[in-house]
Amino acid sequence: MPSQELRVDTHSHIFRRDLPLSPGHRHAPQYDATLQDYLKLLDAHNIAYGVLTAPSFLGTDNRHLLEGLAAANGRLRGTVIVDPATPRNALEAFAKQGVIGIRLNLFRKASVPDLTSAEYRALFENCAALDWQVEIYDEGPRLARWLPQILATGVKVMVDHFGSPEPANGVNCPGFRYILKSFATGRLWVKLSARYRVGDGLAAECAKLLLQEGTAKRLVWGSDWPWTQNESGQSYAGCLHWLEQWVPKQSDRETILGATARQIFRFPEPL
Repeated sequence: MPSQELRVDTHSHIFRRDLPLSPGHRHAPQYDATLQDYLKLLDAHNIAYGVLTAPSFLGTDNRHLLEGLAAANGRLRGTVIVDPATPRNALEAFAKQGVIGIRLNLFRKASVPDLTSAEYRALFENCAALDWQVEIYDEGPRLARWLPQILATGVKVMVDHFGSPEPANGVNCPGFRYILKSFATGRLWVKLSARYRVGDGLAAECAKLLLQEGTAKRLVWGSDWPWTQNESGQSYAGCLHWLEQWVPKQSDRETILGATARQIFRFPEPL
């Protein structure tokens, strides 16, 4: 495969309607998003690799995601949702199956765990020892509280969907400003993904500042397929086109889609 095609989609989900849902789930899927459908999309758009992100409505049941990783024969990586008391040996077992991090989906949750607790600190330190990432999805204002605590454990951090700044403050949202400052740690990355979850204009503003402060070496792209609760009007090609709008330079786009994503998600480099 030519090196220019070694591109990565860093954010997608697979699920079925018949899978058991977690207690307190915010929504239930109304259709199946299959591994086969996702791989066909990757092939159709010359994307070599993909990342399966654990959907919140399945909670800590990662069996379907792990089955997808196994069936994809190394083409995919995954981030899982785990209980904070998960021991190191369980994380190591996940790693052998293609998992490269944990996901914290706290977005719009009225009750959130204390990420500063001893249990979570130990979890993050174990992730750091495995050279994993902690992927976090939360409202921008709360990110200002969590990010310093997580980064202090030495772990790598991946922030979903531009950092989800609150529309009222836009790029001046405290969490977003902390993201810009935290690029200097060398352990924080941001996903340019899910424009519809942020807003067209704000997403473009965020992308401009993220690229300016972090450079393409701190940014990755994700399709967010199958665009849960935002399916109407979305297409895979459209998500790729957004990246062209946010990042005008082709060399920067190639870095975001290629080298940066391959490094952080541990995909093979071109020979």
